[in-house]
Amino acid sequence: QVQLVESGGGLVQPGGSLRLSCAASGSIFTLYAMGWYRQAPGKQRELVALIISGGSTNYAESVKGRFTISRDNAKNTVYLQMNSLKAEDTAVYYCNVGVSTGVIRANYWGQGTQVTVSS
Repeated sequence: QVQLVESGGGLVQPGGSLRLSCAASGSIFTLYAMGWYRQAPGKQRELVALIISGGSTNYAESVKGRFTISRDNAKNTVYLQMNSLKAEDTAVYYCNVGVSTGVIRANYWGQGTQVTVSS
């Protein structure tokens, strides 16, 4: 019913930047909160950043001042601009989107995109 396609991951040197995108498609009536999570090897998945439909944002302490989340409601897309990347930012990044199809309301996950920060 709803598909999320992520893009923008890759290999970057410490101090570099990447921009992740997550586009939602399918039976979308309303989009609610949109967020980015990450999971490093051997660790639990953690919230990185969240943006609600009104535009308010919330960030993990570890990324404040370096990452910026934004959304384009016309394109059903959420972005994560990541600057001043550090080795500890290395992880698989997943988007999560709250969606109403008009019949049901559910949260959907993207397939994940690898971000590797290494020299």
